[in-house]
Amino acid sequence: MKVFVDTNIFLDLILKRENFENALLIFNAIEKKYYFGVVLDITLLNIDYVANKQVKDVKAFLRLVNSVFEVVGGNNKMFHDALSLKNDDLEDSLQYVSAQKMVCDVIVTNDQNFYAEGIETLTSSTFVKKYFK
Repeated sequence: MKVFVDTNIFLDLILKRENFENALLIFNAIEKKYYFGVVLDITLLNIDYVANKQVKDVKAFLRLVNSVFEVVGGNNKMFHDALSLKNDDLEDSLQYVSAQKMVCDVIVTNDQNFYAEGIETLTSSTFVKKYFK
């Protein structure tokens, strides 16, 4: 199964936020190849920007993400498609378009307003409850 992982899941993990345990389970399952993980390239930039001042060696974490996940980049068509959606959050729209392009089965996000028409969208806790038995 292809799983697109939103930036906030990685931030939960690296910053040890409320959903840390679920994020860790998902990350480990993708690392062990139980699932195929996909992220958008700006996710790495956003992790660096947000966590850089709070985490001692954020680059080691970014190297790990880069080695475990398929990192995809946006292009003109993807931005056009993202900007055409009726959604005010361009980052979410671009992630959604990327998940579509990569034919992901599910998007894991803890963003309650994440736009994902036609792709199963689950919180990290719901994903763990549904797919970890």
